[in-house]
This record gives sequence, structure tokens and C-alpha cells, in this order.
Amino acid sequence: MDPGDLLIRNARVEGRKRPVDLLAQGGRWTGIGPDLDGHGAVTVDAGGQLVTPPLVDCHLHLDASLTAGRPRFNDSGTLIEGIHVWGELKESLTEEDVYARARTVVEWSAAQGTLFIRAHADVSAKNEAPLRGLLRLRDDMAELVTMQVTAFPQDGIYGDPRNEALLERALQLGADCVGGIPHYEPTAALGLAEVQRVFELAAQYHRKIDVHCDETDDPNSRFLEVMAHNTGAFAMAGRVTASHCTAMGSYEPYYSSKLLGFLERAGLNIVVNPFANSLVQGRLDSYPKRRGFAPLKELLAHGVNVSLGNDVIMDPWYLLGRADLIQAASLALHFTHMSGRDEIPELLRCATTRGAVTLDVQDEYGLEEGKPADCVIFDAPSPTEVLRLNPARRFVIRRGNVVATTEPARTTLLGRDVTFRPG
Repeated sequence: MDPGDLLIRNARVEGRKRPVDLLAQGGRWTGIGPDLDGHGAVTVDAGGQLVTPPLVDCHLHLDASLTAGRPRFNDSGTLIEGIHVWGELKESLTEEDVYARARTVVEWSAAQGTLFIRAHADVSAKNEAPLRGLLRLRDDMAELVTMQVTAFPQDGIYGDPRNEALLERALQLGADCVGGIPHYEPTAALGLAEVQRVFELAAQYHRKIDVHCDETDDPNSRFLEVMAHNTGAFAMAGRVTASHCTAMGSYEPYYSSKLLGFLERAGLNIVVNPFANSLVQGRLDSYPKRRGFAPLKELLAHGVNVSLGNDVIMDPWYLLGRADLIQAASLALHFTHMSGRDEIPELLRCATTRGAVTLDVQDEYGLEEGKPADCVIFDAPSPTEVLRLNPARRFVIRRGNVVATTEPARTTLLGRDVTFRPG
């Protein structure tokens, strides 16, 4: 796909009081302002609707996507049974199978405006199929979607004597991030050892870190504080992500307030995954049941960067999903009480600019002159309306080229159009 020349007319952009034009030449933004001259460029009329940078999915298990029912369904719906079902399947997978399923979901994502994805490849699989399939997909689809692949030891580094070597081999083969799952190790001591080993490998291979951390309802699961400490000790501020962190929803207030301070000072990113965690957490509770979410609202208030992931799509953990990150943002809004007038737009930032911070791609992301001409044109005029309506992505732009279009649905009632907009 060659870089394109594009002029977007009449676009609403956050931070601008009036609609503007955006001009891209050679696949990069060269002008943002009123009445730009785009002679020779392809022209798109945004119609006064909102234009944002692309959506960023910070946590997606592409290797497991679209495997629901193989080899059996997760009848209990629990996290642990899902891990067991996946364990029964993964050694029979092939690179081609992983690649084909994952490609389908990446195409769904791109069609809905998600052009940046961090995927997790289970490197506990001894056949290396999840890793090889996703590394190949990352390279093959680079013109359409920027992907990062995390080497994720689903069974823990120390749950099997072969897993540590498989994790390191994944980095040698080109994985972008070192993953982990310390709360799933056989003992807390091994969980601590895992966190330390993840940081050592990241330093040795110059990689980012993204760990499944404290994805449990157990208030005694506290590996996040160790990650925050190590982020400072290894001088990795901004390059370390803790995903899920659902145990935070069970911490008592004094410890929570202390931990929030640690996280802010460390410069550690948090990823919230609304779909799975709204279903698998609190399963053993009597009423009232815990929401099982990291406290997104409080994290943001303390200056911690928070972003979002779809996590699971039609797999052993979750039978639903269609890679729609706006739907994920809406669910997070409701579960974390982010309903204030100024809070609702922040959820869209968690799905866009904050996600770019998590992936550490800010230099090549955003509606700014000199940056790649990537964006989404929504069929809605504001962030609040995007979260209210979950509207069509009218146009998805990559490097100055229109790569996807969606016509808004049309509803008629008694012969007249219904728009679901007031007035």
C-alpha cells in the first residue's frame, strides 16, 4: 500500500472549537486547519463528525480467537476452566491455523478503526504454533495494522521445567514484549521469581514488558507492587504494562491508596479488559458480587496511564465479541462509574491516545503534522456521542489511504427516519 495524498474536509477534532481540514501528503499529515488547499488529493467529507487517531487494542489473545468449542466448551465459564480447555487444544494447533484465525480478527479490528494491536502469544505451547503464527501475521499485515507480539507463558515460567527456555526462545525469534502470569505460579515465591526473571529478560533483550498481573479476586495477590518497584529499579518507566490487575478491586482502602502512589511514581501502564473480567471475576462471591475490575477511575485520578483491550473473542473464555473497542470502552464506563461529563470522553482516550502510550508508539501516532496519516471518522460529532451510540466508523484511514468504509444503519418508523439523536 503506497502512502497516499488525502484531504479530509469539515472534521471535528478534540481541542479545536470549530471544524477543520486535515491534509496528508505522502502518507503523513502536512496540515491541520481551516480551508486547506488539497489540489490533487483524494477528498473525504467528514460532515462535521468526529475524527480521532486510530483505536488501540492493548490486549488481545489472537492465538485463541475463534476457537470456541474446540475441543469442548467451557461449561462453567470460569477463568480456570478456560485455561484448562485451552491447554487441551493448544498442542494440536498449527502455525497456519493460528495465522488464519488471527488474521480474520485483525481484519475485523481494522474495519472498525483499530490499527494498533498488542497480541499475546502463548509460549507455553511446546509446538511454538501460537508464537510463529502471530509473528508471521505481524509482519504480513504491517502495512494495514501495527502489531506487537507479547511472549506470554500462559502456564507460568516455573509451572513446567521447559517453559523458561521457551520464553527466552520467543524473544530470540522476535517477540516484542516479555509477558508473565505470576499469580498462576505454583507458589507466591515462584511468582516473585517470575516477575524478577521477566525484568531480567526484558533488560537483556531490550524489550517491553506486559504481564498478566493479579487477575484474581484474591486480595492477597500483590505482585503489582513488585512490578512497580522493579520498573523503577530497572529504569523502565513507560515500557512496563500490567494487564487485568483485578485483585485491586478487592484491596482495602489504605493499601490501595499506597499502591496508587507507587504506580504513579513508577510510570507503569495498566490495561483494563472489560469483557472477560466482567464475567469471570466475582464468580465465587455470594451477593453482593464484586465487579472485579481494576479501579480505572481512581487510577486515572492518580495520574496512572490506563488503556483498554478486547482480550478474548469467541474462545475458551468468552463466546462473544467482534473486536469492537468502542463497545469495550462503553462496558468499562459502566463498570467503573466513569459517567461524569468530563469522564466519558476520557474513556475514548483510553481506547486511543492512552493506548498509544501503553504501546510506546506516540512518535508515530496522532493527529499532528509530520505523523503518519492514520485516523478514524466516526458517524458522531463528539466523544460522548461515540460512547452513547457506538456509531459506524464511516472511514478508516491508514497512511493517507481509505482502507475501510461503513455505511450507517438506517431505521424507519412509520415511514420516517429514526436517528437516535435528539432534536
